[in-house]
Formats: sequence, C-alpha cells, structure tokens
Amino acid sequence: LTDKEDTAMIWRGPILSGVIRQFYEQVLWSDLDYLLIDLPPGTSDAPLTVLQSLAVDGVVLVTMPQKLATMIVRKAANLIHQLKKPILGVVENMSYFVAPDTGVRYDVFGPSYADSVAELAGAPMLARLPIDPRLVEKADSGRVEEIDDPIVDELAAALERAVAALPKAKETISI
Repeated sequence: LTDKEDTAMIWRGPILSGVIRQFYEQVLWSDLDYLLIDLPPGTSDAPLTVLQSLAVDGVVLVTMPQKLATMIVRKAANLIHQLKKPILGVVENMSYFVAPDTGVRYDVFGPSYADSVAELAGAPMLARLPIDPRLVEKADSGRVEEIDDPIVDELAAALERAVAALPKAKETISI
C-alpha cells in the first residue's frame, strides 16, 4: 500500500473499517476453500469490523503462554461470544522450545494458560506450536508454503474438522 515497507499506516477506526470491507468486497478472491484473516489481538476496531461486517464462519483464537496475552485473548473470546460468532478452537503459539542438541523441552514464556482460554471459549485446543528457528526463517523469508512439519499438518486437520463440525446454513432461494 506504500512505496516503503517501513511506512506506518495511520488510520483511525472508520478508515480502517472501510479498508477492511473494501479488501473483502472488492478483491477478486477467485474460488477459495478458506479465507483466513489474521488480526491483531484484542477487541479493537479491526476485529470488531471483521466480526460485524463480514460473513465469518468461525474464529480461531491464538494465544501464547503469558498471563497478559491470555488476558487479551480472553477479552477477545468474550467479544466473540457477545457477537454470537462461533469459536473454532484455540492455538497456542510459542508454546515451548525443544533444544535441537539435547531434545530438552523448555517453557520459555512460563506455564501455559491455553486450556483456560479454551475452556472460556467453549472450544477445543487445536495445537500448541513450538518456537522453531527453522519455521521462523521460512516465515521471515516469505516461504511459509515450504514448511514441512507434522505440527502444521495436525493444525490444518484440526481446523478442517472444526469447520466441518459447524452447523450448515440453510439454503435460501431468492425470487
């Protein structure tokens, strides 16, 4: 959207809301199996606009093992419940680190609170993603499609099961 990648987009709520709707309505998305919209954490204008304006089939809450992150995600879960949108599940990012030389697992950010988030959300835990320098390198270089890790396949399968379990909308006929 700008000529320099470090340029800040300084948009107030109404502008941001309009841009989100414009991306959804005016981009030629072709035939998609799924459209995933990655939003900042919390209950700000962007998540609120998406939940109120777009045809959202379900939400995946992403947390990490820190009390502050958990508090923010719990607020988001309550917002989603208030707007009567389904929560498909919870993913805990940066859940742990396994040292490649010893195989020892470390909880770098402390104990997990993801189960309490999932309980509040009334949704299953979909995955606990580790800190993995190989995945970080691929993501940072724009090559996420090259990630070949069983945890990614497990997450994708869990998401597909959660979407398949959603109640199907009744078809309507316009006359």
